Amino acid sequence: MPMNAPDIVHKIKQALPDAVVEITDLRQDGDHYAVLVTSAAFKGKTRIEQHKMVYDALEGNMGYELHALALQTTIPE
Repeated sequence: MPMNAPDIVHKIKQALPDAVVEITDLRQDGDHYAVLVTSAAFKGKTRIEQHKMVYDALEGNMGYELHALALQTTIPE
């Protein structure tokens, strides 16, 4: 069963409480999302480390309940 958008946002915000999460269902199928995550926790981290933090927050669901995720991360201004 696919993860829904509120579940994805919840998991990310549990791991990164200050995160602002913008999510878009790309195909309106509940299985392909674009996510922009803004968090101060990314400061000093490489883009790969930032993405790993988000994937870790999804607790291994990537590739299973969550099929496709176009991920962008940024640090607040």
